Amino acid sequence: MDTRSRLVRALDTPVLFCRHANRLYHRRLGLRRCNEAGTDPFEADWDTLVVLDACRYDMFERRSTLPGDLERRQSRASTTVEFLRANVDGRNLRDTVYVTANPQLHQHRESIRAEFADIVEVWSGDGWSDEHGTVLPETVTAAALRANEEYPNKRLVVHYMQPHYPFVGADADFDGGDFTDPEATEENVWVQLLQGRVDVDREAVWELYDANLDRALPHVERLLRDLDGKTVVTADHGNMVGERSFPIPFREWGHPRGIYTPELVDVPWLVYEDGPRRTVDASAPAAADGSLDDDVVADRLRDLGYAE
Repeated sequence: MDTRSRLVRALDTPVLFCRHANRLYHRRLGLRRCNEAGTDPFEADWDTLVVLDACRYDMFERRSTLPGDLERRQSRASTTVEFLRANVDGRNLRDTVYVTANPQLHQHRESIRAEFADIVEVWSGDGWSDEHGTVLPETVTAAALRANEEYPNKRLVVHYMQPHYPFVGADADFDGGDFTDPEATEENVWVQLLQGRVDVDREAVWELYDANLDRALPHVERLLRDLDGKTVVTADHGNMVGERSFPIPFREWGHPRGIYTPELVDVPWLVYEDGPRRTVDASAPAAADGSLDDDVVADRLRDLGYAE
């Protein structure tokens, strides 16, 4: 989206000016590009890093029964792209394979340079569920276990799409439209809520959001049980569900970039150890595959609720 389009959109939605003002506050007028108080996950000790997209600490604490020791940490980011820029860009990660359901690294491959041993793009091809407009968690787990067999001497990052929108298998039709259907509107669910274009109680949104995490957790547990070594379960960022932002206290929805409220940056950090640790090497990375159709990538991102 170009500058003119952003301005027109902001004029149509004045609350976006408030959001921008809050962003200037959190980013210190542009003097910092990320939440500097956050944890650098790639500096931590693990064999497998599980990333649950848009999973708040408080919801994980309420819903998860995964084994391990849980603590609260801060992410360096409030969006996936910001998470990748803050933690991956320019980094030598030849000891790591990235298994991802999120197309954002591919979408921003020209500006986010990461040297992984391999990138398994689960969202491309058969990994994508047209029915649900996302990648299902069982698909990600299967891809991660295959990657572990193929790369027994690499660390794994396994990026699940849930609990991020769309809400898998939900059946909810609120006044203003069915925002469980990624094809029902060009605006993502959180923009509709921000603009007041759907009439829905916050608790109803929370039920959908919680259920999306519940949908993923059994498949994450399978991954923990089937992989040896030290596994950390965390999130790239959180999500606001109608809480007051700051310093301008309007009701915020979704996960806007550059805003570091607790709801957006407080994430789980669950450590689970089982079996022998992995012996890791950092041999040359696999050749990049640039053959994916840009239109396909754009369609995937739109289904996942990312605004252009």
